[in-house]
Amino acid sequence: MSAVTELPTAARPAARRSAVRSRGRDGSRRSTSVLSHGLLVLAALIAVFPVLWIAFISLGADKTDYLHPGRIFGRMSFANYGFVLQHTDFLNWFGNSVLVAGGTTVFGVLVAATTGYAVSRMRFPGHRHLMWTLLLTQMFPIAVVIVPIYTILANLNLLDSYFGLILTYAGTTVPYCGWLLKGYFDTIPVEIDEAGRVDGLSPFGTFWRLIIPLARPGLAVAAFYSFLTAWAEVPFASTFLLSSDKYTLAVGLQTYISEHDAQWHLMAATSVLIALPAALVFYLVQRHLVTGLTAGAAKS
Repeated sequence: MSAVTELPTAARPAARRSAVRSRGRDGSRRSTSVLSHGLLVLAALIAVFPVLWIAFISLGADKTDYLHPGRIFGRMSFANYGFVLQHTDFLNWFGNSVLVAGGTTVFGVLVAATTGYAVSRMRFPGHRHLMWTLLLTQMFPIAVVIVPIYTILANLNLLDSYFGLILTYAGTTVPYCGWLLKGYFDTIPVEIDEAGRVDGLSPFGTFWRLIIPLARPGLAVAAFYSFLTAWAEVPFASTFLLSSDKYTLAVGLQTYISEHDAQWHLMAATSVLIALPAALVFYLVQRHLVTGLTAGAAKS
C-alpha cells in the first residue's frame, strides 16, 4: 500500500515540469501568433495606404490639395469625378481599354491554353525547347523590344490600331500564361484524354469539352493576368497609338500633365475610376486564384 500511495507523490515534480513546459509552449505559440498577425496587419496597411491616399486626394477641389491634405477634410466632394466623366474623353478611353483588354484576354488565353496543352500532352520534336524559348522572351525589358515591335507593326500597317496593340500584349502575356497552364494541365489525369478518344472525340474536342472545364482555375489566373497587363500598360500604348481618339485609359491619364501644369486632382479621380474595373475582375476570379497559382507547383 505504501508503494502505491508514494507513486503519485513521486510523479508530482514531473507533472509540474510537464505543465510548466506546456504553458511555456502555449505562451510561445501565442506570442508568435501575435507577432505574425501584427506583421501581416502592418504589411496590409503599407500596401493599401497608396490606394487610400489617391482616393483621398481625388476628393480635393484644387490641383494643389495634395500638398496640403488637411484642407481636403473641410471641402470633400465628388466634383472631380463628375468633371472627369462629363468634360473629358474618359468614356472613350474606357471603351478603348475594354476593347483592347478584352481582346488581349480572349486571344492570349486561347493561345496560351492550346500551347500549354500541346506541350503537356503531346511529344513532338522540340516541345521542351518551345517552353524554354517562351521563357527566354521574358528576359528582354520593354525598352529593348519596343523599337523592333514598332518597326514590325509599321511594316504590317498595324500602327495606331487596336489589333496591333492586342497582338503586342498577347505576345507579352502568352509566355507566362503558357507556362502556368502547362503546369495546370499536368495535374489533370491523362486518362481523361484517353476516355475522350474512346468516346470518339477528336484531340481538339477532348481539349474543349473535357480539359477546359477542369482547367477553370488556371484559366481564371491566366485571364486575370492578361487583363491586368493590357488594362494598366503604358509604354506600348503611348508609343503605338497615334490618334487621340484611340487612346486607352493609361495613355489618356497622361493628358492631364502638360509642360507647365498638372491636374493632380483629376488624375487621382481618374486613377480611382481606372482601378474599379480591375478590382471587379479580381473579385470575380479571386476564388480561383489560389488554386490556379498553386496547381502544378510540385510537378514540372
